[in-house]
This record gives sequence, structure tokens and C-alpha cells, in this order.
Amino acid sequence: MTEQKRKITIEEYLAFEENSKVRHEFVDGQIFAMTGASNAHTVIALNIASALKTKLSGSGCTTFILDTKVHIEKRNSFYYPDVVVDCGRFAPDGTHADNPSLIFEVLSSSTAATDRREKRMAYQTIETLQAYVIVHQTKRRLEVYQRDGADWTKAEIVGDGHIQLAVGRPCGLLLTIDEIYEGLDFEQTQPMQVQESEEVYSW
Repeated sequence: MTEQKRKITIEEYLAFEENSKVRHEFVDGQIFAMTGASNAHTVIALNIASALKTKLSGSGCTTFILDTKVHIEKRNSFYYPDVVVDCGRFAPDGTHADNPSLIFEVLSSSTAATDRREKRMAYQTIETLQAYVIVHQTKRRLEVYQRDGADWTKAEIVGDGHIQLAVGRPCGLLLTIDEIYEGLDFEQTQPMQVQESEEVYSW
């Protein structure tokens, strides 16, 4: 008989995480240690957070990076997005965002499939979420999921361009590819088709 690991409670997870030197994500009673990020990954996340913080100044929305968890109540889970914008009430002593409006994940080889499937499906259950953006770190490419009523639309941007995100301002905000990849120099690659049924994902 296969031994089953005991599921821990949210309260146990939060207490454990508060004293842990390594970040862990929580998925329905199980915890998973997070790996370190590359320099490019970190630069991209900082670029996004810096641009959003500036553009959302005075809007009442707060930009968080790396160490702020997102609670996905309908999936009994906590994830650490690379960048998250929360337009709810700011809690100075809080450790997670309950009402995120925007979430960005920077792909790595170890997280590409999870970010596109498990996390995307979980994030899209959050009622306040307006957009989920997947950002490649080896090419200038974005996969943008935006809420459209009860449905979600998907767009891909490769090379140059911008995304218009409906958050923070009456007309939303604009974020350019150049802002996201500032300071990085790598060869441009041809657009690649990504299908939901693929088992191997580019990143």
C-alpha cells in the first residue's frame, strides 16, 4: 500500500512559512519548496514591478514582488507570483494578497508547464483578477490572458509592442515590451505556436 503524506492545514503552512528560510508554495495541503531564479528572471521581475509601481502611483493599487503570496481560496492553495498587483485594502502586516488584479509569472525551464496549466487555471478562479501575464525570459515574448466578462481571452506579443491592462485607472495602463526587458540583450527568435495539449513548452 502506498504511504499517503498527511495534509497540513493553511494555519500550519502559514506558521511554517513565517519561520522558513526557503519559500514554499501550498497546494491543497501539500507544500513544495521553490527553487532560485536566474539573473535574467530577477531583472525581468524587477522591471515589471518598477514600471507598474510608477504607472499605478496614486491609484490605490499596490505592487508586490517575489515574497508576497496569493491565496487561491477555491483551490485551497497559496502561490508566490513573480509580480502581483492588488487593488484592495492595503494591510501593512499582511503576508499575502487576497484580491489581486494583475499577476505576472516569468517562465523558467522548471516552471513553464506549471505556470501555463496548473497556475493559470488556479489564478483564473480569483474573482478580482483581471489579467494573468506569462513572461518568457529567453526571448521577448508575452502570453497575456485577460478577463472578458465570464470568459478569458489570450493574446501573444513577440518582439515589440505593448499590452493594455484594465486596472488602476479608468483607461487602464499600458506596459511595453521594452520596459519589461530593459537591460537584457538576447537574440530575437521566431514566434512559436503554443498549444494547450503540448507536453514540452518553450520558455
